[in-house]
Amino acid sequence: MKKSFGPHGFVAIAVAWAGVTIGSELDPAGSAARGWTVLRTKSYLPADLDQEVFDELWTTWEEPLRSRAEQAPLAERRRMAIERYGLVPDPTDPARPLQYVVDAEGRWTMSCLACHQGQVRGVPVPGVPNSTYALETLTEEVRAVKIRQRKPLAHMDVGSMFLPLGTTNGTTNAVMFGVALMRHRDADLGIVRKPPRFDLSHHDMDAPAWWHYAKRKSLYADGFAPKGHRMLMQFLLVEQNGPEKFREWEEEFRAIERWIESLEAPPWPGRVDRDLAVAGERVFTATCAECHGTYGVGGAYPERLVPIAEIGTDRTRLDSLTATERRALNDSWFGHYGRDAEPLREREQPEGYVAPPLDGVWATAPYFHNGSVPTLWHVLHPAERPVVWQRTATGYDDARVGLEIEAFPEMPSDKLRSAERRRYFDTRKPGKSAAGHDFADVLDADEKRALLEYLKTL
Repeated sequence: MKKSFGPHGFVAIAVAWAGVTIGSELDPAGSAARGWTVLRTKSYLPADLDQEVFDELWTTWEEPLRSRAEQAPLAERRRMAIERYGLVPDPTDPARPLQYVVDAEGRWTMSCLACHQGQVRGVPVPGVPNSTYALETLTEEVRAVKIRQRKPLAHMDVGSMFLPLGTTNGTTNAVMFGVALMRHRDADLGIVRKPPRFDLSHHDMDAPAWWHYAKRKSLYADGFAPKGHRMLMQFLLVEQNGPEKFREWEEEFRAIERWIESLEAPPWPGRVDRDLAVAGERVFTATCAECHGTYGVGGAYPERLVPIAEIGTDRTRLDSLTATERRALNDSWFGHYGRDAEPLREREQPEGYVAPPLDGVWATAPYFHNGSVPTLWHVLHPAERPVVWQRTATGYDDARVGLEIEAFPEMPSDKLRSAERRRYFDTRKPGKSAAGHDFADVLDADEKRALLEYLKTL
């Protein structure tokens, strides 16, 4: 089931979900609308590429895709490129993606939406993670075209030679991006010259749904950082942005945060067996609510940090940051010099991961912090989780509630090009395990079926 959006429907549906009317008592200054506007129109980073580079990316593709692109008209070629790199067309201008700001001179600049704006069933949903983003592939191919066109390389082109961006489409090495960027700043965000580190524990992460932001008091899988508009600015720490820029942009990021907080989870678009869902709610209350909270009228979210020995999921993310690195971020300008972080100090050396809220969980596949589990059915059936899997571009599995995939016992070939290899999720790789969270093993088949039905209703 698909929904269509008119020219302004994307913003309209975001506002409608949030129950916010621009200029209303809930949003008196229209700041949520302003936040969306600056996200889509203002560049906070140096440009990654220009239109001429984008229009030549097809020349780097493997056959037979390259020949298809060569014979296609320009508009179709651009559509093919947007699909290849896991971008989502802007409903107001399908030739441009929602994830990049494209200015009047044709310069493309990545925004926060690169990781935090995706699609479900081929339809853009405000705040859903971008589970198709092929950042590493896009950067590799942009660099190749720039070299041929004799154009200067941008920060992503150079940085990706030292720091992997993501080994599987839809996930990124975001945590290590933050560590690498913060290494070269003091608490006031002044630039500190240091050699790059080569001992980082690189690993891929799945972005969280932005509509969970309003419920949480902390950020990240281990919940060590206080949420706030300043923390949202961490990934702007490129050399071109000095401390004065962050202070200049602070009000705009207050508006961006207001927009994020205005988002609510999208409702399940299909039919629900209400009797089965009621039975599933009883199972959920007995099995899941202690960590994930309760829903509906009077619902509450505990934001519980679950010890790694209890949750059993991949611990690479947990071990990748030191307490010193966590504290440095919290004690900087981003955390108001430690003031915001005081309630979270014990999490600077955490023992596990925070169980996330489950509002709109049907739309947030894949699951776990590393994106290793493709459907909710697989979450509830740990022994059936695929070793290697590949998703379709926009397909959705209604029966299993999650991504439409093809499963494999191993990688289909060891001779795949890097771009082709990243289309597969290999759970045997470091940081990509799909093990753990086996709490559903205590349930029988009928209980699991009922629980799956209830999860659609959140």
